[in-house]
Amino acid sequence: MRARRLLAVSATVVLAAGCGANDAASGTGEAASGYPVTLTNCGAEVSFDKAPERVVLLKSAAVPYLHSLGVMDRVTARAGQYPKEYYDAATQAEIDRIPLLTDKTDTSGHLQISKEVVISQQPDLVLGEVDNLSRDTLSGVDIPLLEEPALCPDATAVPSFDDIYRQMEAYGKVFDRQAEATTAVSALKARMAGIKKPTEQRTAAVLYPTVGGGVTYAYGSTSMAHPQLEAAGFTNVFADSKERVFEVTLEELLGRNPDVLILLYSDGDPKAVEAAVTSLPGAVKLKAVSGGNVMPQLFNFTEPPSPLSIDGLERIVERFQAPA
Repeated sequence: MRARRLLAVSATVVLAAGCGANDAASGTGEAASGYPVTLTNCGAEVSFDKAPERVVLLKSAAVPYLHSLGVMDRVTARAGQYPKEYYDAATQAEIDRIPLLTDKTDTSGHLQISKEVVISQQPDLVLGEVDNLSRDTLSGVDIPLLEEPALCPDATAVPSFDDIYRQMEAYGKVFDRQAEATTAVSALKARMAGIKKPTEQRTAAVLYPTVGGGVTYAYGSTSMAHPQLEAAGFTNVFADSKERVFEVTLEELLGRNPDVLILLYSDGDPKAVEAAVTSLPGAVKLKAVSGGNVMPQLFNFTEPPSPLSIDGLERIVERFQAPA
């Protein structure tokens, strides 16, 4: 399995044409808010004759989009991990109402679910592609699937916070919630405008360590980690990599020696996630480790582009920026 697709279980479904950060999903309707709506997702055309009414979530980070648009009641089943830290009380109440099919994952964090279980829900939209339940599998039984564009195979475009606004608008078209999408985008832009610009330039790396021993992954310039670090005032030491995520050794980390480390994880104990890096032989030589500048962060607070990425940015700034 390629590293590019690894760690995708916690990523959300976002709509964009051509799977590129600069391509937005396009709706084509007979009226301003009419149907059909057609968009291109990971190179496949997906059309809707009406707003979806039975949605199955296989990934979690679509939740803030759907909540903002007021369509969480369309979600009839969910699978995977939905950490409570992501959500306010109102959103959590919506999630708790939705039956959980399974939260079973393999050792690399990939959701394990059979096509029979999903098909039995009779969905008219599945959000999120998993290894054993592909778009082609579902299209064979006329069930559309939408995947997060940043996680499309061979996606190379650099994501940005503008993608979040475009995806909210795309969801608004799919669910016929254009007015709600406009309001939500305005609120998100206001939050971004309110984040104080940093005064000190430091370097950072975003990693995904394997708890209990194993490979450590780093995020390059085609991950949402890159613009998030830049917005927080950091220089990504792996900005020269065009890969979204890739294996990295401690020796390479020591060679780049970032001032700050952000450690992503899907679920579990954040202290164990931190220890997975700080306990490595020689890790104390890293400036981030010796200086105590290591921050575990739940995966969807960074990737893929979603309103949760703005939450994550605010958390990073709060943790590392000195008070004015």
